[in-house]
Amino acid sequence: MTETNEKLVGNPEDPEEYVTVAEFIEPVFAQMARGALESAGIESFLEGEHGNNMLGPAFWARLQVHRRDEEAAREILEQAEDNPEEAEAAASEAEAAASDSSDDKH
Repeated sequence: MTETNEKLVGNPEDPEEYVTVAEFIEPVFAQMARGALESAGIESFLEGEHGNNMLGPAFWARLQVHRRDEEAAREILEQAEDNPEEAEAAASEAEAAASDSSDDKH
């Protein structure tokens, strides 16, 4: 692979590279999963979380984490799927923390 192609494709061994660990059609479920990961200390973000507002059910939000956190994130999401009440509580906590940090900036 040439250097130019490597830059385009990315380095699959790069732990800073993001990987998709789940996809969601409903934004609320995406936020719940993200909250579960963040409460476990795993940095994550949702790619396209607002897209389904514009495109309807044809668009999925992708939950992404650093490659180095992929295995732990998948385990947490599996546990959250088995116990949705805990995942919902974690999402609420993460949302409240995000709101508090944005309030501190004002």
